Amino acid sequence: MSYYRRKFNSIPIEVKSQLRRFLTRVEKNPPLLLDTYADVVEKEVWAEVNCLACSNCCRRMTPTYTFQDLKRISAHVGLSIKAFKEKWLYKNKEGEWMNRSQPCQFLDKQTNMCSIYEVRPADCAGFPHLNKKKMTEYMHVHKQNVEYCPATMKMIEKLKIMFAELGIKR
Repeated sequence: MSYYRRKFNSIPIEVKSQLRRFLTRVEKNPPLLLDTYADVVEKEVWAEVNCLACSNCCRRMTPTYTFQDLKRISAHVGLSIKAFKEKWLYKNKEGEWMNRSQPCQFLDKQTNMCSIYEVRPADCAGFPHLNKKKMTEYMHVHKQNVEYCPATMKMIEKLKIMFAELGIKR
């Protein structure tokens, strides 16, 4: 396990819980310029975080696959959609197609790179969804991702600091 991933995974659950509670307070009473603040902080986050040093998203989560994803990826790996689903996916109780196992079958565990990066699921391409507008509509996603994603955690920490510096109480 990389030092970076080990360090992130060793962060106490209470710290992550505090960040989720902060997000709940922001969601209930969002500051007027929340999306603007998030844009500024997101740029800082990506200057500091290297996803290839972590890969928790691929190791501990699963994307949902849209029909377009299934068509694109199954063609890329040379399988029919039906064969692709039978080999790697299952349908959850909400009717979404998800990976049967973790880590993701397409993760190269040595390099932390995706073997189908060019055609990866839309869910993966957008992860961790830091730049989605309106941020309040993605709070439930950020609350989940704080558990797995250093970029999400860093963004929420930075927002918390920014709000304190600006005198925005949350």
